[in-house]
Amino acid sequence: MYKNILVPIALDQERDTDSALTIAHSLLADGGTITVLTVVEEVPAYVDQYLPANHFETQLEEAQSDLQAKLKDVTGVKPVILVGHSGRTIVDYADEKAIDCIIIASHRPELKDYFLGSTATRVVRHAKCAVHITR
Repeated sequence: MYKNILVPIALDQERDTDSALTIAHSLLADGGTITVLTVVEEVPAYVDQYLPANHFETQLEEAQSDLQAKLKDVTGVKPVILVGHSGRTIVDYADEKAIDCIIIASHRPELKDYFLGSTATRVVRHAKCAVHITR
């Protein structure tokens, strides 16, 4: 059983979030916490100049409402939204908050994933805690 579980979710992709949350609840120790994390990718400066002035703020607001909608029927979780590179931000957050298990949904790897990598792959390789992958 784990005391501090992290469930990262990508709001822009169809992954089985319900399955990851069910697993998290089944692995949670009494008195433990489940944190649901979504990461909003930063827009590079060379792209940002071509976007509307409030684009990033709008993106954060949309992430907040999408996360609330996704978790509307889920109890006992703490939602968190951070800005950064997904894989790196998830691992850094897990280190900072003493997470002892990360439960992350993943897709079946395609050829491009072997060259570019995926968020789940980065988390598995760099996390200092247990990682549970769901498909």
